Amino acid sequence: MYFSRISSGQKTFEVRRNDRNFQVNDILILQEYDPEKGWPDHGSYNVYRAKIVYIETYAQQDGYVVLGIVGDKNDG
Repeated sequence: MYFSRISSGQKTFEVRRNDRNFQVNDILILQEYDPEKGWPDHGSYNVYRAKIVYIETYAQQDGYVVLGIVGDKNDG
C-alpha cells in the first residue's frame, strides 16, 4: 500500500533506519512487495526511484531518520 502512494507522489517521505548513512541527493530504489506473494524470482515487480531532498532526525527513535523524497527525474 505504501509503494503506490510513493510512486503516485502522494507520500513524499519515508521513515527508515539510518543503516546506510543516507545523504541528501542519494537515490532510493524502492521495489513493490506483496506479502501474500513474496518476492517473485522472475523480477516482475514494480520499481520506483526517489531522490532524497531532505533528512530529519527530530523526535525519531535512535538510529532512524525521516527522508523527504521526490521522484527521480531519471526514473523511467
